[in-house]
Amino acid sequence: MPKGYVIAHAVVTDAEKWGQYVAKSKIAIDKFEGKPIVRGGKCETIEGNGVARNVVLEFPSYEHAIGYAKSPEYAAAKALRQGAGTIDIVVVEGV
Repeated sequence: MPKGYVIAHAVVTDAEKWGQYVAKSKIAIDKFEGKPIVRGGKCETIEGNGVARNVVLEFPSYEHAIGYAKSPEYAAAKALRQGAGTIDIVVVEGV
């Protein structure tokens, strides 16, 4: 079964609020057996419009990744993120 990935590109404008979101989202990550494989760090945009904050979460399956993204636990974390920046998130099935 292919793994599932949550890929996010974010612009953080309030680091304190964003930190609360990250801490709370760990509950949902753990529930759906996710593992961060990219979380911030050094990056260089080679083509297109990039952002400084990039995240990749790996899950055992696409269904696990979707479960995480649509869970009430993640919704509670998202509520803490309001006004702290912008984010684009996609869920992708691995190969």
